[in-house]
Amino acid sequence: MFDEYVLHNIGEIDGESFLSPADALVSDDGSRYDYVLANPPFGKKSSMTFTNEKGDIVKEDLSYNRQDFWETTSNKQLNFLQHIKTQLKITGEAAVVLPDNILFEGGAGEEVRKQLMKTTELHTILRLPTGIFYAQGVKANVLFFNNKPASKEAHTKEIWFYDYRTNVHHTPKKNPMRFEDLADFVKCYNPKNINKRKETWSAENEEGRWRKYTYDEIIARDKTNLDIFWLRDKSLTDLDNLPDPDILANEIIENIESGLNSFREIMETINGENE
Repeated sequence: MFDEYVLHNIGEIDGESFLSPADALVSDDGSRYDYVLANPPFGKKSSMTFTNEKGDIVKEDLSYNRQDFWETTSNKQLNFLQHIKTQLKITGEAAVVLPDNILFEGGAGEEVRKQLMKTTELHTILRLPTGIFYAQGVKANVLFFNNKPASKEAHTKEIWFYDYRTNVHHTPKKNPMRFEDLADFVKCYNPKNINKRKETWSAENEEGRWRKYTYDEIIARDKTNLDIFWLRDKSLTDLDNLPDPDILANEIIENIESGLNSFREIMETINGENE
């Protein structure tokens, strides 16, 4: 891992490593930061592989029991999200890449979402196409939130969603995603003052990609579901303007792989319960 950073001109090959090989999720080391930008490793469960007394290789799920965590779970992304919240200073800000299941998963996922909205200002969610941060078939989102001091009232008053997924087609070779593709999102985000934003979606403009939902609207959703979309998929309604065949084929592959990933997660859960 350190070698990869050196290749990107970060650090020195013969210098002291500033990267710790320890498991960051094991404990809170007390470090606090103004900003955290993170793309936690993909994979639903945290696990540990070891050799038992019989010499068999055994894999066990890891659930981190930390007092600073809202929930004890083996879900890797939920654990990293809780760890990042701990590492923020009272006025710290974070942007974290997470897969879709973090937005809708029940149980620990629901409680983490509720606590995140209560203790921080979760102000923006950027919805990205498949394959941008993860493998084909896995959709990613970027959650932006600002830490806040303890309060009886929830700090999140509204969440702004930008849908850069519906009717958006990128391929690694022919049409890779570029910085300029997010220019409209940056404009809508309004980084100079996130409290002065304007929706591009309205009853008159149902194609607007920038829309807000209030805290009360979110809490009223089943399991505090943040997996929100409102744009119509044109490939289902406008047969005269379908994407190129290679894009359609790629989307079919992504959908199949997404389904396979979901089935694998279900099987992992079933096998874990039966062991």
